[in-house]
Amino acid sequence: MFEEKLDELEPIFYPKSIAVVGASADSIKAGSLWVHTLVSAGFPGPVYPVGLRSGRIRELEIFPNLRLIPGEVDYVVVAIPRQSVLELLDDCAAKNVKAVQFFTAGFSEMDAQQGYKLEEQMLEKARQGGVRIIGPNCIGVYCPERRIPFLMGRLGESGSVGFVSQSGGVAGKLATTGIARRFNYSKGISFGNGIDLDASDFLQYLAADPKTDVIGAYLEGTRDGVRLFNTIKEVARVKPLVVWKGGRTEAGAQAAMSHTGSLASSGAIWSAMLRQAGAIEVHSLEELTDTLLVFQQVRHWQGANAAIIGGLADGGGGISVSAGDACTENGLNVPSLSSETRRELRKLLGEVGSILRNPVDVSQSQFRGLPTLFQAIDLVTRDAAIDVVLIQEDIDILLPIYSQKGLDEINGFFIQLGNRQNKPIIVVLPPGSAEPERLQLEQKLLAASIPVFCSMERAAKAVFNADMYLCRHRNKASHAKSFELPLQGRSGS
Repeated sequence: MFEEKLDELEPIFYPKSIAVVGASADSIKAGSLWVHTLVSAGFPGPVYPVGLRSGRIRELEIFPNLRLIPGEVDYVVVAIPRQSVLELLDDCAAKNVKAVQFFTAGFSEMDAQQGYKLEEQMLEKARQGGVRIIGPNCIGVYCPERRIPFLMGRLGESGSVGFVSQSGGVAGKLATTGIARRFNYSKGISFGNGIDLDASDFLQYLAADPKTDVIGAYLEGTRDGVRLFNTIKEVARVKPLVVWKGGRTEAGAQAAMSHTGSLASSGAIWSAMLRQAGAIEVHSLEELTDTLLVFQQVRHWQGANAAIIGGLADGGGGISVSAGDACTENGLNVPSLSSETRRELRKLLGEVGSILRNPVDVSQSQFRGLPTLFQAIDLVTRDAAIDVVLIQEDIDILLPIYSQKGLDEINGFFIQLGNRQNKPIIVVLPPGSAEPERLQLEQKLLAASIPVFCSMERAAKAVFNADMYLCRHRNKASHAKSFELPLQGRSGS
């Protein structure tokens, strides 16, 4: 499906050479920053700075005109005033450039009448010259495999998550969040006003891309609603598609119009469209990245019947009760454990100070040693009523009780538990005063494909979103109890 998009957009995600128009020896100019970014990231092909003044930047000659570059140019980054863009497109056509990314802003998002007119002129010239346009008003391509970061951004490891964003700011935040939380991207794109290549084109490419297994999207509006709906519907059939729609309210819609020139429909219309198309709708950057994290790190899903384990120095019974509320309110089922499981837990933990039905409070295990804690968690995990296990621990209190060595042993057990059975293990690590230790532990768990969240609410919502996809596609898995997501790569594998 959409295989033709792979060849069509190959020069965008895997260009052999890049020219930056608007470069100068002044290191704080946008064009110069693009050159610094590409060279520092180790882009493997030639980088050609183009600017009005001769000179050098990063030991590279600055060419006065795109046509004077001696080699071929696949991809052009543009950071010049908008009054010069039409002439530049003539140069691109003469140079047989494949694609042009306009960082330049100030089009329909600022001046509707004149901006739209200029965009139409740009599009006409591009079509006549066989050039594809990304933008304007965007930061373009992110492709770790090809060593292409966003402007002044970092490169993470190459992974299996792709993303499409109408906003450059959101795109940049998606990239940095992915690096911080160890879910890695195959590629991403910021397309801004999308006068030529738009969300539909890039979603189709990611759907066909063998290196992309799950797709995230931030959208503000569209110029072709029917095409976008049909694209989302087709993409969601083959890969999980998680969509955050900006501009759902009147205030947001007005901001979207001045941000990317997008005409935003009502939130209710978008929600109905996404639901009908089979995409997963989210409502914040946090929910988008949380859901992408679960999709990349967890492979096997059995359902939304959650076991909640508290009492790991997290405040005891009250925290366990509130965790049960958080899971239920965010769509998960919290079934009672079997009578046999409860009986065995009672033998291990006793009844005084314990909650044994689900949520399970294992705080009494701290008086009986880590082997007792591990046996209790293993019992809960093996209960036939349970599909997924959410464990909350408080580093602020665990460290004084068990020391760093004991903390490592506890979380090493969680990793072993996740490796030896098919039920997802999710860990909740609320922020606190021991933040350096918490962040270190988070990285260790994420590297072992154990998703980590800072609150039970966020964990539960992300698990619920993944289960929505499971429910829609379970029939394709021959009604099997355990369902394997169609993912090729996992973080840490």
